[in-house]
Amino acid sequence: MSLQDDEFKSLQDTSKSSNCTAMSDVLNRIGDKWSVMVVGILGHNGTLRFNELKRMINGVSQRMLTLTLRNLERDGLVTRTIYPEVPPRVEYKLTELGKTLQQPINALWNWSSENHGSIMDARAIYDARETAVAAEPRKVAYVRS
Repeated sequence: MSLQDDEFKSLQDTSKSSNCTAMSDVLNRIGDKWSVMVVGILGHNGTLRFNELKRMINGVSQRMLTLTLRNLERDGLVTRTIYPEVPPRVEYKLTELGKTLQQPINALWNWSSENHGSIMDARAIYDARETAVAAEPRKVAYVRS
């Protein structure tokens, strides 16, 4: 067993607080909605300017996209290149580390697309059941003191 195998095995032990913290830290970043969208879109389209990204991500505000890109850049997943032009041109692309997220994100994207209908059906059944339960008259038990 190599040192890398030992390190991986030790990271799998979620009973260790440091491992849970490390996993939470990384998953909080790469698992949020906007980060997944940015990595997915940059993975499919290559280098993009800010406004191109904003147009491709439905519903993201300028502020949220800016924060997401900064965080992805800070984590080494996206590079930001500024060209000294008037007005300045700024482009974003995935780093080599960011590219390693393409396969898991594509799998998640495909799974979501394939299963969205089933999830919507399950939600409708659940909501109907919860509505029916909420509409039932409640039985009240009285306790004599």
